[in-house]
Amino acid sequence: MFAEFLQYLLSGITIGAIYALAGLGFSIIYNASHVINFAQGEFIMIGGMAAAVLTASGVPLPLAIAAGTAAAMLVGVLVAKFTVERARNASITTLIIITIGASIFLRGVADLIWGKDIRRLDAFSGETPIGVLGASVMPQSLWVMGVALVLILAIGFFFNRTLAGKAMLATSHNRLAAQLVGVNVKLVVLAAFAMSAALGAIGGAVVAPINFASTEMGIMLGLKGFTAAVLGGLGNGVGAVVGGVIVGVAETLGAGYISSAYKDAMAFVIILLVLLFMPNGLFGKRGTERV
Repeated sequence: MFAEFLQYLLSGITIGAIYALAGLGFSIIYNASHVINFAQGEFIMIGGMAAAVLTASGVPLPLAIAAGTAAAMLVGVLVAKFTVERARNASITTLIIITIGASIFLRGVADLIWGKDIRRLDAFSGETPIGVLGASVMPQSLWVMGVALVLILAIGFFFNRTLAGKAMLATSHNRLAAQLVGVNVKLVVLAAFAMSAALGAIGGAVVAPINFASTEMGIMLGLKGFTAAVLGGLGNGVGAVVGGVIVGVAETLGAGYISSAYKDAMAFVIILLVLLFMPNGLFGKRGTERV
């Protein structure tokens, strides 16, 4: 019984780590621009598909991941530059619709480039399970958790220890005040989109050996990342990470003990409960704007 629970828990933490990265991406962009970017899932898809396609063509894995990350960052900057920035004074609802449109457009372009076939990416270090107290963990799951942890710590260092990170935080707290002290807020927004895209792309690459890669892979991962961000408190980085783990664990426990048919529904049940009873999330500030 304990081994079974531990198995579900480890699986939940693995997928929750990807939700955490996606949720962190939502939070970074929201803080910099107050935009909820529903194209975040497509950044995950670009990273996963690029890694799978390039490695199948003979490109070494590190270069494939780097190329996919660079492509996603470029796409993120273009989305910010030609959609969000041009609609800067639009309502929040309009901006959300714009990012949803960008998501659909990017998925359509990906279909034209890569097709709708599911692509396989080999596990980074073999597929021999590792025993843990009666449960088993695939080596790729350790890669997912390890990479997510490193990225989360790197983001924390960036915001707390670098001038650029503090400029981004200043913009999130008070855009006008940041401008008055010389912060280039337009550049901050572009950097936020690029950083968010990088997080998503790397997450997509490391999870692709588990979930496989396809042009549709970003839809659910993006929505569950949004659930993680809302659960933790939209705009709160720590909350997004905690929310991602909670959503991942709830999903696997629900699938294991209730029914696998409700696996994807768990995230939406969580977001409905949060919006009804805790609209500011676990760590969010009071006064969240309704949309």
